[in-house]
Amino acid sequence: MGRPAIRTLAGVVALALAGGLAGLGWQASRSTAATTAAARPIPSVIVSPPLLRRIVDQREYAGRFEPTASVEIRARVSGYLQSIGFEDGQIVQAGQTLFAIDPRPYQAAVAEAQAQLSSARAQRDLSDLELRRAEQLAGTSAVSRSTLDQRRQQKQAADAAFELAQAGLTRAQLDLDFTEIKAPISGRVSNRRVDAGSLVSDTGTLLTTVVALDPIYFVFDMSERDFVAYGRAAKSSELRPIRDRDVPIEARLQDDDGWPYQGTMSFVDNRLESGAGTIRARAVLANADLFITPGQFGRLRLASSGERDALLVPETALLTDQASRIVLTVAEDDTLRATPVRLGARQPGGLRVVESGLRPEDRVVINGLLRARAGQKVAPQPGEIAPAATAMVN
Repeated sequence: MGRPAIRTLAGVVALALAGGLAGLGWQASRSTAATTAAARPIPSVIVSPPLLRRIVDQREYAGRFEPTASVEIRARVSGYLQSIGFEDGQIVQAGQTLFAIDPRPYQAAVAEAQAQLSSARAQRDLSDLELRRAEQLAGTSAVSRSTLDQRRQQKQAADAAFELAQAGLTRAQLDLDFTEIKAPISGRVSNRRVDAGSLVSDTGTLLTTVVALDPIYFVFDMSERDFVAYGRAAKSSELRPIRDRDVPIEARLQDDDGWPYQGTMSFVDNRLESGAGTIRARAVLANADLFITPGQFGRLRLASSGERDALLVPETALLTDQASRIVLTVAEDDTLRATPVRLGARQPGGLRVVESGLRPEDRVVINGLLRARAGQKVAPQPGEIAPAATAMVN
C-alpha cells in the first residue's frame, strides 16, 4: 500500500471518531435538558372568576369652570372718585360699597329738586283752593262759566308741575345714590382699574369686575353622537332627559383623585355647532370653600346607562398583545391561554369593565403573571377579585 493511501485511511478514521464523539455529546446534552425540564416545577398562579357587579356606565367630558355670574362695575354718574372700599382680589358681599364718588354736586341737586317740589306743591294747593271756591260761586252765578273752566285748567297744570317736580327729585336722589357704587353680587372682586382722585364718567368707565364663585358652573361640549345616545336612552325611559335640571353629575380638577365634587345639569344648548359637531352643555355644583377658580380646567362624568350587570377584572390582570388587550385564563387542562378582551370603563378600586371576551365561569390569572406564559401548564390556586383600598379612577 502506498503512502497516499495510508494518509487517506487515517483521515477517514479521524472523521469517524469525531462524529462518534459529537453524537455522544448531543445525546448527553439532550439527556441533561430532559432532566432539567423534568425537574423544573410547574409555576403556581392565582386565579379567580371575573367579578360580577351591577354598575352604571359613565361618560367623561373635559371642560372649564365658569362663574355663575360675572358683573362689570361701571360708573353711572360722573365725578371725582373719592374712595375705594375693597382690597384687590378680596371676597365682597352683595351691597358692599366698592367705590364712592364725590357726592356734593348731587346733594346740591337733591336740595334744588326738593325746593322745586315744595314750590310745585304750594302752587297745586293754591289752584285746588281756587277751583273749589269757583265751583261754589258758580251755583250763584257769581262766577262765569269761562272762569270756572280756567280754574280747572290751572289745577291740571299745577298737578302736572307737581308730578314733574316729584320726578326731578327722584332722578336727583338716584344720581346721589349712584355716587356710592355697591357690589350687586357676592363673589371675588378683581383689581381696581382707577385710583382715588380720578375723574370717572357716566359714559361707562370700567372700575372693576366681580365674579360669583358659589355655586360655580362647569361648561363642556358634548359630541353629537353622545347627545343622540342620551336622547334615545331618555326616549326608552332608560335614562332621564339630559335637559332635566336635577340630573346628577360628578366633577374633579385635573389633579384630583376620584370625583370629589357633586352637582346637577343646568343647561343644554338649543342647537349643535355644525362645524364641530358638538353641543354646549353646562352643570352647576357647589363651591362652598371657594377653592375652584373660574377658568380652571376639569373633568365631568355623567351616567350614560341604567344599572346593568358587568364582568370586572383588576387592571393589574390586563396585558397588551400587539394592538389588543388580553387576559390570561386557565383552560380545563390547566394550560394557560391568551384571551383577547374588549374593555369598558374604569371602575373604583382599580377594576376595569370587560365588555366582551370573558365568561362568568372563566378562570382569570390575577396574580403570578410574571411566571406565566401562554401555552404552558400551571398550578392554579383559587383567589378572589376585590377592589383595591385606594385607587385613582381615571
